[in-house]
Amino acid sequence: MTVDTEVVAEKKNKASSESTGRESPAQTEYTQFSTRYDSDTSAIWCWMHPEPQPCLNATLLDEVVRLQYQLTSTYRTQHPDTTWPFRHLILASKIPGIYSLGGDLNLFKDCIIHKDRTRLKDYAYKCINLVHSNINNLDLPITTVSLVQGQALGGGFETALSSDIIIAERSSQLGFPEILFNLFPGMGAYNLLTRRVGSALAERIILSGKTYTAGELYDMGIIDVLAEDGAGEQATENYMKSHNQSHNTIRSIKKIRQIVHPITRQTLYDIVDIWIEAAMDLSPKDLSKMERLLHLQKDMKDSKTIKEQNDSLTPRRGDWRKITDVTFPLTTHLGESVTHNRRKNDGRRRS
Repeated sequence: MTVDTEVVAEKKNKASSESTGRESPAQTEYTQFSTRYDSDTSAIWCWMHPEPQPCLNATLLDEVVRLQYQLTSTYRTQHPDTTWPFRHLILASKIPGIYSLGGDLNLFKDCIIHKDRTRLKDYAYKCINLVHSNINNLDLPITTVSLVQGQALGGGFETALSSDIIIAERSSQLGFPEILFNLFPGMGAYNLLTRRVGSALAERIILSGKTYTAGELYDMGIIDVLAEDGAGEQATENYMKSHNQSHNTIRSIKKIRQIVHPITRQTLYDIVDIWIEAAMDLSPKDLSKMERLLHLQKDMKDSKTIKEQNDSLTPRRGDWRKITDVTFPLTTHLGESVTHNRRKNDGRRRS
C-alpha cells in the first residue's frame, strides 16, 4: 500500500470520470478519513479518524456516504471492456486501539432532552444509508471488508457487520453497550447478526451488553478472519490476494445471500423508527447512564482504558454481594459493626 487515491493511476480513473462528468473520488478532500489505493490487491482503503471523538459523527457519515456515491457513479458506468479498477473496499481506523466507539452519544442525549425527533431521525437515517450501501457493495462488483484493530462498540460494531468480511486482530473487542442505558442498537445489528448466526444468538449478544473478544466472535462465526495483533493489515492483504482468483464465485455467493437473507433499506428504516421512539422514552436515570458512557467516549484514547471502563459498567446481578477481599470488622452506613461475612452463614435460608 504505497499509492494514495490522490495519485491513483490515470488509466483507472480519468476515462470514467470524464465519461460521467462527475467528480472523481480522487478529487475530493475528506476531513474525517483518508483513502489509499493499493494496485497489487485492487483495493481502496478508507482509514477513519473522526474528530473530536472516535465515533460516528454526522460529518463522518456524510463523507463516507459521499465516497460511496462517488465510487458508484464513477465506476458503474464504465465501458464493459474496461478493466475493473478495484475489487475491494476496506474500512479501517487510524486511531490506535479503536475502530469506532459507535454513535454520537452527545447528539443522542441532546435530541432526547429537547425531544428533537427530526434531528435524531436525520442522523439515524444517515447511518442506515451508509450501512445499507455497504451491505449491497455500493451496487458494484466489489467485496467490502472491515479491518477491526481495537474497540468496535455499538454503531462501530454495526458498521463492521455491514461488510462482507470482518477481519479482526486478536485483542480487539466488540459489543453493544446500548442496553446499559436501556436502549438497543438500531442501525442494523439485529438484521446483520441474524444473517450470520441466527436470531436467538443475535438477541443474546444484543441483550447481554457484553463486550466480546475477537476470538469469541470468531468461534461464533461472526468474525471471518482472526489475525494476530499488529498483523491485521497483512492478514487483509493476504485475504484479498488469495480470493482474487475466486472473485466471480464470491460475487455470486453474495447475490445468493441477498436472496436468501434480504436486508432492505425500508426494513432498516422501520427498525430505526422503533429505535427513535424508544430513545425518546428514556428516563432521566437512563440519560444519566448515557452521560457516563458519553464521558467515557470522550476520554477513551486506548483499548486498555476502554476495556477497564466497559467492565466497570457492565451489569452483574448480585456481584455486590461477593465480598472476597475485605477485612472484618466493617462499619455500615448506620454505624453498626459487622464482625463477619453474614452471607457465608450456612444456616441462612437460601433464596
